[in-house]
Amino acid sequence: MSKPVKAAVLSAGSWGTAFGIVLADAGCEVTLWARRPEVADAINSTRTNPDYFPGVELPQGMRATTDPAEAMAGADFTVLSVPSQTLRANLAEWTPMLAPGTVLVSLMKGVELGTTMRMSEVIEDVAKVGHDRIAVVTGPNLAREIASRMPAAAVVACTDESVAQRLQAACHTPYFRPYTNTDVVGCELGGAVKNVIGLAVGIADGMGLGDNAKGSLITRGLAETTRLGVALGADPLTFSGLAGLGDLVATCSSPLSRNHTFGTNLGKGMTLQETIAVTKQTAEGVKSCESVADLARRHGVEMPITETVVDIVHEGKPPVVALKELMSRSAKPERR
Repeated sequence: MSKPVKAAVLSAGSWGTAFGIVLADAGCEVTLWARRPEVADAINSTRTNPDYFPGVELPQGMRATTDPAEAMAGADFTVLSVPSQTLRANLAEWTPMLAPGTVLVSLMKGVELGTTMRMSEVIEDVAKVGHDRIAVVTGPNLAREIASRMPAAAVVACTDESVAQRLQAACHTPYFRPYTNTDVVGCELGGAVKNVIGLAVGIADGMGLGDNAKGSLITRGLAETTRLGVALGADPLTFSGLAGLGDLVATCSSPLSRNHTFGTNLGKGMTLQETIAVTKQTAEGVKSCESVADLARRHGVEMPITETVVDIVHEGKPPVVALKELMSRSAKPERR
């Protein structure tokens, strides 16, 4: 009888906990690392994570610890689920504890400020592991729905298809259907940029601009994402799949989306600081909009919606002024 797959999930936040549930439901032995002892204690004693999913029963195959070395010991997969801008510092601390041969799995959807590195690039840079030991999970995966075992599909991406297939098997459940992909660049960019477009759509919703505006922003946002992806060597077809369009639609249409909700508050007239104060979890697009815009500039890619989000979020430009400027751009063919 083969031994069960062991997975360490480094973060007991919403998406880390939700993906841990998936792994445990798929038959893996899952150890969650929790930064706060009270969270670890609650998970172990009550089988719930009351801070994020009160009332959701956690699988028996999941336990928690505050010791990252204990969580990572013997792990076949080490799942990273921290805010993207904190990955480098956290991983530098964790790298000496990694189990030999473990596959590092990124759940994060962001681009690092300053370096403009995607999360897999940060992992490779810090942990000094090859592409075949770095995988990405992405797609339309709102954590609350996943934790409630509602049906969802996802993409597991790795440049080594056999590794992607191993991860696919480790997280395939009756409610969670993962597909493999070898286009890591495209999958990561789809996840990172959709957060920025989610902010834009949220702002439009907060301003009461209607569904035509939402449909236009989603479509032109996807065009921006594809342009950037192609410039970086991604397969354009990736952006019509789960990692692109699928994730974008879920983020731009659901009240469960942190980025959409953040943007809605800005569109209603709240300041950046007021919006941050009422947002309990990280909205990745708030910081990543700057790094995505920087990445696009470095590669000569035009991304007007992303630039508009940067102007509103970080330059304090009133949304009504930014909208007028965006709509008054010179006319051009659609496919450019």
